[in-house]
Amino acid sequence: MDDHAQLNRRDVLRAGAGLGVVGAAGCLDAPAPAPLFAESFEDGLDWETAAHIGPEEELSEFEWAIDRSDAQAAEGEWSLSAFTEGDHDDGTAWATTDVDPGDADAFEVSFEAWSESESFNVLRNVVASLGPEAPENEEDFPDPGQNSSNVDGALYGGLREPLHLAEGWREYSFTWEPDSVPETLSLALGVTVIWEADATHYLDSVTVEPL
Repeated sequence: MDDHAQLNRRDVLRAGAGLGVVGAAGCLDAPAPAPLFAESFEDGLDWETAAHIGPEEELSEFEWAIDRSDAQAAEGEWSLSAFTEGDHDDGTAWATTDVDPGDADAFEVSFEAWSESESFNVLRNVVASLGPEAPENEEDFPDPGQNSSNVDGALYGGLREPLHLAEGWREYSFTWEPDSVPETLSLALGVTVIWEADATHYLDSVTVEPL
């Protein structure tokens, strides 16, 4: 096929796509589904906090803290701060809350995470999970580099991805389509230690939306 024929074919496809948009214009007036859950930490902290460290150390030796903070915010004036010490080159701290799934059978979770600086080294990972039960230890979150958006038949939704990919705020997200939806979902967000240095990160603008 010569270039002229290819160009004509592209024009026809684009024109057809345009007609499709026009034909569906009436559907564009329908409002988007409301989020199942939205949190910007402006009105207190109704989340449970927890931490875990490997068997080489006692949890009492791991310094961590999760609380509301007005030091940084992606939305409003407050966010969730997560401090983790790095002395043990290990440890995970997170916060968990319940989410009503409504009538949804698939979900998208998005949130913003703040890092003090950009780094080519992996200093911390952000972890998240959405499933029928709250995580009890680090292994209950996805493996490093994993995102349930890319895993067919995942038993729970979530991700474990590097922080410090940019200075300041960066959005993270994952999707999950379970075989069956429990009556209540447990959403967890946190930070896991990679590098031997203390660090504070912030999490904000958390949404769970139906797909």
